[in-house]
Amino acid sequence: MTSDWLAGPAGSAVVILALALVTYLCRASGVVLMSRVRLTPRVERGLRALPGSIVVATALPTGLAAGLPGLAGLAAAAAVMALTRFELAAVAAGLATVALGRALGL
Repeated sequence: MTSDWLAGPAGSAVVILALALVTYLCRASGVVLMSRVRLTPRVERGLRALPGSIVVATALPTGLAAGLPGLAGLAAAAAVMALTRFELAAVAAGLATVALGRALGL
């Protein structure tokens, strides 16, 4: 089989190096591409909205898959974020709400 060498001692190192290379290329390509984009007000607004969009795209499916405790955790995190604008407090509130909901058997 052609992938047997991955199971050997060098396999892990090769995979780690490949992942590092791909990560570097993703970051470098962003810098190169953005150096060619003119920063108009519209592009700046889009870039400012990007982090929140990524968080929602990541957290929402996970919260929905977790059922009622997940939905309550998302609501708690959103409420704490709206009140405090402190990400760590919002994450802690969301996780605590999910843990409490699961402990209560929801």
